[in-house]
Amino acid sequence: MFWSTLLMSFREIRRNTLRSILTTLGVIIGVAAVIAMVTLGQGATARITSDIASLGKNLLFVFPGSARRTTTVTSAPPLRVDDARAVLEEVAGVANVAAAAGRSALVVYGNKNWRTGITGTTNNYFEVREWGIATGRRFTDSELLTGAPVCILGATPRRELFGNQDPLGAQVRAGNVSFEVIGVLTEKGRSTFGDDQDDFVAIPLATFHRRVAGNTDVGVMYVSASESTETSNVQRGVEALMRQRRGIPEDGEGDVIVRDTKEISDLASKATGVLTALLGAIASVSLLVGGIGIMNIMLVSVTERTREIGLRLAIGARASEVLLQFLVEATVLSTLGGVLGIALGLGGSYLAAHALKLPFVFIPQIVVVAFVFSGMVGIAFGYFPARKAAKLNPIDALRYE
Repeated sequence: MFWSTLLMSFREIRRNTLRSILTTLGVIIGVAAVIAMVTLGQGATARITSDIASLGKNLLFVFPGSARRTTTVTSAPPLRVDDARAVLEEVAGVANVAAAAGRSALVVYGNKNWRTGITGTTNNYFEVREWGIATGRRFTDSELLTGAPVCILGATPRRELFGNQDPLGAQVRAGNVSFEVIGVLTEKGRSTFGDDQDDFVAIPLATFHRRVAGNTDVGVMYVSASESTETSNVQRGVEALMRQRRGIPEDGEGDVIVRDTKEISDLASKATGVLTALLGAIASVSLLVGGIGIMNIMLVSVTERTREIGLRLAIGARASEVLLQFLVEATVLSTLGGVLGIALGLGGSYLAAHALKLPFVFIPQIVVVAFVFSGMVGIAFGYFPARKAAKLNPIDALRYE
């Protein structure tokens, strides 16, 4: 009986093709919107996680400032090179530490110039940030110790100043100091937050202190935790050591901020997760609108087919069979809309992810949930019209004009 009822449902849907398409449009849009919103949200989360991971593995940032604020406090004493050495030697679980200081400067080569960041650091910086050398080499121990005027270009200043030329061995000027280009870094591209990670020039830290800054301040320390150590433990160890070195009591307010990239990634993932859930919930409202449309059309169908229903009941059809017929029709309409919505949602989210340069993340669970929910919409909103049809009096139905 079920298969004959299903075939009858398809026949009725095909008889009114245009009306059936318009009826399922709400379900199609609802399912497509839910899938697209969730898929793009997961793609954004994956992109943010990937970008934060590109900063370095198990990485912590240490810089002077108040723990109660997100920006550096100018009154906080700066970090020193000895602080980086102490963190590496005294904090358990630390694999490597890189001290760095920076400022903006106009870099000139020939008749071209480019304003970029000058970063004074050591070779440890390239290790903790997992930054490779595309061409050339890193600093030698002698260059780091004596403060030699050499530099390694990021991909952006290399492109802006040299174009297709080979920059190795060339002299570039930053401020009043000329630097020999000894290497070019591999390109990382822009982060999710829009920052150009490649827009800087690296020079030895000693060179920065003596020839650029005129002091021995360190702006930030990059601390890399070992694979077997929880970064939260290293974070607490660094905070305790810096309190000790700066003479701050345990109950006093610290003047050094330690940020864990894992913590930043988790916060960003939670934020995008909440936004994705909110957008998905808003999009699912159109599913309810689609369900109301199905119920409306099914009520119209019951009215149009009143004599047919009366005839079926008069020749012996049970009320449950009439109820099943209209319930199956409503469910078939909604599930067909669900299938078309899934195809539209996946295709649209793939194109949107490509346009927004986000990874396309296929989520089987949301596809299954959307399909099941579309079927439930048909059952829920089709029950009332089906029940109305099943309760018709055969004699009154046959007399209906």
